[in-house]
Amino acid sequence: MTMESTMKDLQNKVAVVTGAASGIGLGITKALVAEGVHVAMLDIEEDALESAYTSINQANVDIQRHVCDITDREKVSEVATSISAHFGRIHILCNNAGVVSGGRVGELTYDDWDWVMGVNFNGVVNGMQTYVPLIKAHGEGGHIVNTSSILGHITGERQSIYSASKYAVLALSEAARIDLQGESIGVSALCPGMIATKIIESDRNRPNSFANTEASFTENDRDVVSQTFQSMGLHPDKVGEQVVHGIKYNKAYIFTHAGLRSSIEKRYKTILDSFDGSEVDGGDLGDID
Repeated sequence: MTMESTMKDLQNKVAVVTGAASGIGLGITKALVAEGVHVAMLDIEEDALESAYTSINQANVDIQRHVCDITDREKVSEVATSISAHFGRIHILCNNAGVVSGGRVGELTYDDWDWVMGVNFNGVVNGMQTYVPLIKAHGEGGHIVNTSSILGHITGERQSIYSASKYAVLALSEAARIDLQGESIGVSALCPGMIATKIIESDRNRPNSFANTEASFTENDRDVVSQTFQSMGLHPDKVGEQVVHGIKYNKAYIFTHAGLRSSIEKRYKTILDSFDGSEVDGGDLGDID
């Protein structure tokens, strides 16, 4: 049974958005502000965050900005304490910050895995661990949006590390949706397709501790993909509008590109077809203690 949303009216609610300085995070921030939501913008890039902050019309809302590395649990907790002290209550969490690194299985380094999983998955875990108790505490309900990807449903060549992180976010979101429905807290997995962002350039924020002797993408590859994303990708502001709709109607999944439905149908057909001819009937989940 789908929980009825407690977030139909977003006026004067308080949201935390990570990766808010650009791309999807900035698009989400703008869309929330348009609904009268007060927003705490978090990002690791200080200059970009300041620029984004000053670009938003703040006439009727209160906006904070915090430089925050979402992989640093102490910093995440420190920022959350500051936000709570300022706003009093937090209703919405958008775990959006993410990075990408490409390569084939067996060729990727441990540093590649630790960096991407650290940001894309552990960063979401850190957000959930920190903010869920704060949302539960006031008893007014709330909503969490975790940015997965269409590549959290389907994958392809050189996408193992990114897809693995986004599949993990998807599973976490699905489980959290079940766990939190009794608390009137909805959870959505945002599953964007091609968006006009600079995520392909995320190596710019790669810490020295995870430095790679060889870039995950050649400069030419990066330029080609970046140009493709910018010219053909959906504008992040549109994604922000879709996220607001997903929050208001407590959507389990927020897809940005309807045309990708056939790809997901094909994947699940392959999965369902694989049950054919199974020699042992293991029952359903209801049979598991």
